[in-house]
Amino acid sequence: MLKISQTVVIPDSDIEFSAIRAQGAGGQNVNKVSSAIHLRFDINASSLPEYYKQCLLSLRDRRISKEGVIVIKAQRYRTREKNRDDALERLRELVKKATVVQKARRPTKPTAGSQKKRLDNKTHRAKTKALRGKVSPTPGANS
Repeated sequence: MLKISQTVVIPDSDIEFSAIRAQGAGGQNVNKVSSAIHLRFDINASSLPEYYKQCLLSLRDRRISKEGVIVIKAQRYRTREKNRDDALERLRELVKKATVVQKARRPTKPTAGSQKKRLDNKTHRAKTKALRGKVSPTPGANS
């Protein structure tokens, strides 16, 4: 049983585990032992509340397939039990992350002082650049 919050729990029957061989280096043992875990969780067929299902399905995460199945591959540890616990913890974090509501952004306006300072800075910069131009000869001056 995976506890998400005080009221929401995912029963073990909703989660499907399969042991697979881990990738990467590990010597002879890696070729014999299936220590990595594939966790599969079908969102639509689960006993989660409808709100949680909608939040998970609207989440843009590569671990969620088009059919609404979460697939997590855990191979961080050398033992199957630790990888199983790791996969469950990652599922818990994913479900919690889906239900967090983003705070609405309220756009702000620049203050009058900051706008005046910006415009003054622009005019000062324009004058500086204008002085860099070519000097035109004054009429009547003979050199």
